Amino acid sequence: MKIAVIGAGPAGLTAAYQVSKRLGEKVSLLDVYEASSVPGGMSRSVKLWDQTVDLGPHRFFSKDKKINELWLEVVGKDYSIVNRKTRIFYNKKFFDYPIKAYNALKGLGIREAVLCMLSYLKQKVRPEKDTSTFEGWVTNRFGKRLYSIFFKTYSEKLWGIKCSQLDSDFASQRIKKLSLSEAIKNALLHTRRNKHATLVEQFAYPTSGTGSVYWKMMKKIEERGGNIHLEEPVNRVVVYDGKASSVFLESGKQIEYDHIISSMPITHLVERLDNIPEGVKKEAKSLKFRNTILVYLLVSRPDLFPDQWLYIHDPDVRTGRITNFRNWVPELYGNSQNSILCMEYWCDFENELWRSPDEEIHQAAIHEINRIGLADRKEVLDASVFRIPRCYPVYFKGYQDKIKHVRDHLKTIRNLHVIGRYGAYKYNNQDHSILMGLRAAENILEDQQHDLWQINTDYEVYQEATTITKTGLSGLKSN
Repeated sequence: MKIAVIGAGPAGLTAAYQVSKRLGEKVSLLDVYEASSVPGGMSRSVKLWDQTVDLGPHRFFSKDKKINELWLEVVGKDYSIVNRKTRIFYNKKFFDYPIKAYNALKGLGIREAVLCMLSYLKQKVRPEKDTSTFEGWVTNRFGKRLYSIFFKTYSEKLWGIKCSQLDSDFASQRIKKLSLSEAIKNALLHTRRNKHATLVEQFAYPTSGTGSVYWKMMKKIEERGGNIHLEEPVNRVVVYDGKASSVFLESGKQIEYDHIISSMPITHLVERLDNIPEGVKKEAKSLKFRNTILVYLLVSRPDLFPDQWLYIHDPDVRTGRITNFRNWVPELYGNSQNSILCMEYWCDFENELWRSPDEEIHQAAIHEINRIGLADRKEVLDASVFRIPRCYPVYFKGYQDKIKHVRDHLKTIRNLHVIGRYGAYKYNNQDHSILMGLRAAENILEDQQHDLWQINTDYEVYQEATTITKTGLSGLKSN
């Protein structure tokens, strides 16, 4: 078989990595096409001011044995276990996450804490009837007052739409079974058994940055005889007689393949396919991705705050999340006494912010970090901007019907395997994308029938649950 993989992010490279194990046996040719100059997609790492940073925070956590085994196979011993510390910044105060009763009571004050509990109890007595939206779903589980304090502002910054227009799928995928009572129970019992993924207190992290995982995958693929084509964007997938038959490159070349694995944005994939029904093309065009602007600040102090990242729930600033790379692993910063912060801003292509010059964005970020009080503007030595288009698939209300029509049509194209955050229009973590890559490879090499579209929808680990520790895999009791 000849196999093409479009995109060298976590999903695409995992699929290629698994396929490369069968080169010369089942596979005669493997080509990976990546539009950028480096692998890793959104999970890549970059060098800045003689330090290593990721494109925002990227923790890795899974209980799936296959995912963890693959991760350790690639990373080897080059990782550390990080004690997670993340907090919410609200009303000029820091709130622990996961919730801790004393911290929340002290931060909100007795009066506000009582009002939040009464709001939660009221919601239990008279729950929201419409839980199809993010607002309704979260309000039912936390009460309207806590929803307004700890969910609304951040979510509307991220998605650029009102929470009443945001589909509850975002909450059900990322928050799942978590509720106020569940969070308090985890805080009081302090048990690791069946702990909600949102509440995990430790995670594995590569000592050379998240992107090193995908550099290692790429090198291993090449060693086995696979071909990685960086800075080689694919223009479109060519379908002949109902089968994905070739890729047409931006350079003008057209190359035939037996299977094509695509993690390119689903909007691009569909709009460039030939003989697509107008209805399907229209539905694909209506799907929306949110862009990210990352502003890195070099700050002349090593002890700014102890968190890996902070969620900024202050409506008076535009930044939504701030990462402090000083608090991951020491290998990232080496001997430097400076800290690197990453401030995240989310916008659409038509927003003024996306079109603003870098210097203007630098100054806005420096002003906000000073206003929040995390660093003084005089401590900022330098700044750098990264613009990442189409980072987040927007789960707007009614998106499910639109993606269903697109998905149903793509399923009719034989030997086309659509995966990844971009490709499948799924708000994936790394582990979800890795699993998509694994199962896409199994579908091709072992003639399995995994439904790739269901990953990160109803995916749960029921047997052979594991977690990564300092010494490798450790078994967990099944859920």
